Amino acid sequence: MNDIFTASWNITKGIKVPTTEDVVMKNGGRLVNATYLYADLAGSSKLAHTMKKETTAVIIRAYINSAARILRHFGGEIRSFDGDRVMAIFMGEDKNRKAVEAAFAINWAVYKVLRPAIENKWNDVSKSYTIAHGIGIDTGEALIVRGGVREHNDLISIGDAPNDAAKLSEDRTWWINVTSAVHDDLGDEQLYIDGSSFWTPSNGSGSLGTYTKLYHSNGWRSV
Repeated sequence: MNDIFTASWNITKGIKVPTTEDVVMKNGGRLVNATYLYADLAGSSKLAHTMKKETTAVIIRAYINSAARILRHFGGEIRSFDGDRVMAIFMGEDKNRKAVEAAFAINWAVYKVLRPAIENKWNDVSKSYTIAHGIGIDTGEALIVRGGVREHNDLISIGDAPNDAAKLSEDRTWWINVTSAVHDDLGDEQLYIDGSSFWTPSNGSGSLGTYTKLYHSNGWRSV
């Protein structure tokens, strides 16, 4: 603990999403301006308690696989898997637009691919479980460091953006939840469909923390 508490930080500015090897274990850190997206499968605990383990595993794997492929397709760098949740980091001038396009595509995968596949495969499962999820997106400055011990460590992101995105992914009222900082940086393609807004605004408060404004959507778009 003394080594951890007394080490002087060596923090550098990041121009790309770092890998584990890019950050020194002892005292390294990368300061990045990035957009964080968390995609979180809903109801997996209920599945695990009521369905066969193999069935639950297939559904979780299908969701994580679909989300991961889509996130990478839109330029996201995946940096965390946590059970039934995946996190990706986007950087660059169009980071918010790419993150939101990825969110629309994951919605499409859940609505149009995974739901029909589950219904066709397991009639008994579809009677008691309908696959759903939540996506949270926020953008801002974050410090990326390494935590753990040698050969057993991973990157940790510290800042409002990763924390807020994780919290927002837990909201099941809407499937996509973004902060105003993300929404206000979107283009018309991410804001409107056939002249109507993709988004419903709200004042963020309560269990999700306190935000100036949040925006929510159930919109989807195929890859």
